[in-house]
Amino acid sequence: MAKSITLADIAARVGVSNVAVSKALSGKPGVSDELRMKIKQIADEMGYVSNTALKSASVETGNIGVVIPENYYGYSTSFYGQLYERVVRALFENKYYGILEILSKDDEKNGKLPNVMLDGKVDGLIFLGQLDRDYIEKMVKQTELPVFFLDTYVPTVDFDTVISDGYYGMYMMTRYLIDQGHRRIGFVGNVDSTSSIMDRFWGYRKALREAGIAFLPEWEISDREKEGRAYERLELPEEILDAYACNCDLVAHRLIQTLEENGYAVPQQVSVVGFDNFLPMGTAMDDRITSYEVNMKRMAETCVKSLIRKMKHKKYVSGIQIVTGKVVLKKSVMPRI
Repeated sequence: MAKSITLADIAARVGVSNVAVSKALSGKPGVSDELRMKIKQIADEMGYVSNTALKSASVETGNIGVVIPENYYGYSTSFYGQLYERVVRALFENKYYGILEILSKDDEKNGKLPNVMLDGKVDGLIFLGQLDRDYIEKMVKQTELPVFFLDTYVPTVDFDTVISDGYYGMYMMTRYLIDQGHRRIGFVGNVDSTSSIMDRFWGYRKALREAGIAFLPEWEISDREKEGRAYERLELPEEILDAYACNCDLVAHRLIQTLEENGYAVPQQVSVVGFDNFLPMGTAMDDRITSYEVNMKRMAETCVKSLIRKMKHKKYVSGIQIVTGKVVLKKSVMPRI
């Protein structure tokens, strides 16, 4: 069966954006008559058949596309699985349905637009999880659909997103460790992997600096590759510190396991804090790790309601919206006073 010609195919052939092709073929303003004629001619030559992607803007499908990179999507028991379920619930409560698409690493690397963006079956898009900067720029530039991002941002790109308060949240967790008498506090996470981990790292550094504690590079322990794939094992440093601030509870869980396997008692010898206040269902220690709880429900609702207002051309909060959480005290920290 022959491959259907898409707007992206025509755009690549002409050397323009998908938006320009869409405007040219739908008769909308924004392109010159000369370019419109050229685009239509090439579209005919390629055998393009108009579909619902060029429907009148007044016709709504009632669907929202939700795109998640494959390395962030897991079962419903995972963090992003739970966040996705809250997005779907928020959509349903606002009389919309979510259409899920998993974005492969190759498609992200090659800049391939999601199918839900091209087939005209959705009124808007939500991208959930960390995405490559170049890919985000392409999404923002090459679609006329209203788009919102959830749990990701890139400081150098102007787009609409909802994130948790990673910076202040980890600042609070580190301050808590300091208030409990800890002075040598490490950070576990690859700072170059995601924007959220970087925010948490600098929140941790702020707390150290305010307390007059000099940070040492060897206090930082990487937990994953730069591309986001977690290491099979955490490598402990030669010198174990008094406490560790971990970029998420799953990493805190792995660190505690590794420490205890090596003969260290938590929290009697080493205190550990996490972030998210979330572990996959069935994971041990869900009642043990002191953490910063991310308000997933409010994040999802804020993202969905903002996107709907954007779709309906109503006033909404553009740019970055930060949803705060709270510290949850459990059993992984012991005072050193």
